[in-house]
Amino acid sequence: MSTPLSRPAASRSLTALAAVGAVTFTLAACGSGDDAVADVPADDASTSSAAFPVTITSTLGDATIEKKPERVVAIGWGAADITVALGTIPVGVEADTWGGDADGFEPWFRAAVEEQGGELPEAITIYPEIDVEAIIGLNPDLILATQSGLDQATFDQLSEFAPVVAYPGEAWATSSQDQITIAAEALGVPEKGDEIVADVQRAYDEVKAAHPEFAGTTFAYVYGGDQPGALGVYMPGDSRVALLTDLGLQLAPSVSDLEPDPGSFYSTLGLENADTIDDVDVLFTWFNDTDEQAATEAQPLWQQIPAFSSSGYLPMIDRQLGMAVSVASPLSIPWALDTYVPQIAAVVAKVS
Repeated sequence: MSTPLSRPAASRSLTALAAVGAVTFTLAACGSGDDAVADVPADDASTSSAAFPVTITSTLGDATIEKKPERVVAIGWGAADITVALGTIPVGVEADTWGGDADGFEPWFRAAVEEQGGELPEAITIYPEIDVEAIIGLNPDLILATQSGLDQATFDQLSEFAPVVAYPGEAWATSSQDQITIAAEALGVPEKGDEIVADVQRAYDEVKAAHPEFAGTTFAYVYGGDQPGALGVYMPGDSRVALLTDLGLQLAPSVSDLEPDPGSFYSTLGLENADTIDDVDVLFTWFNDTDEQAATEAQPLWQQIPAFSSSGYLPMIDRQLGMAVSVASPLSIPWALDTYVPQIAAVVAKVS
């Protein structure tokens, strides 16, 4: 798979690939446009110096941060959004060449930075490999990569120049809540991180209360656009799956019982085995474009997937919306939910 949205084996390398404070945002009430981005305050100068030094341990090693970072480089999914939500505009971010604009920025990130009156950061090339020299050239005092596939060699190389906060468990397996908490600790604003986590959860709870029909609705999130006969299933731990369960849906037992591919949260099933996911009410998927969608859906085995043939089917070809719900950050979720939730509700109504 060629895009960061696929991520079946992203744990092997990077190339596989909001805020509250004085203002509280209500995610479910926000729209999917520039005016829907959460109100993000500027960096709080009153942050206590008592928060530093702090040492954060990750799977790849420790990062000791001596004082409040001022030049942050954020790479991986969600790190840039979370940094801005916590009150710091990064000096460098990963360029989104799949769902971003011509400059490599997602619309919710650009709008938040501009609303804050800050300068847009350097967009760093990650594909086909991470541009280490570009990161070093930004003279960072912190590199955040909590939801990434950063490997040990790159971690060690970057750590020669700045503390690197990587993921606490498996690559690409850090929950949104943990990403926020870790980043808030690294930036010296743990209370602000707690507030953001609480508000995100409150917003999800509001969606669940507004849509009780989601409870008990089973789903699978799949991708079959690689080649004819392909079918992969996203597993627990993937951000797309986590978002849907946070909204009240239930991952189908036939999916949760699958064995993920080594080092990933993705199971390669194959279309010949699609009949085994027969307890799925709603089938979620995504495509790079309409041509890929048409070719995939024309396959007889795809058409025999029970959820597809029963109209319990929600494909996505909007790249910006696809990236927003995949990243599931404090900035992208307000931007996305007013579009995504009605889509989910409409397809759930068809199978209820």
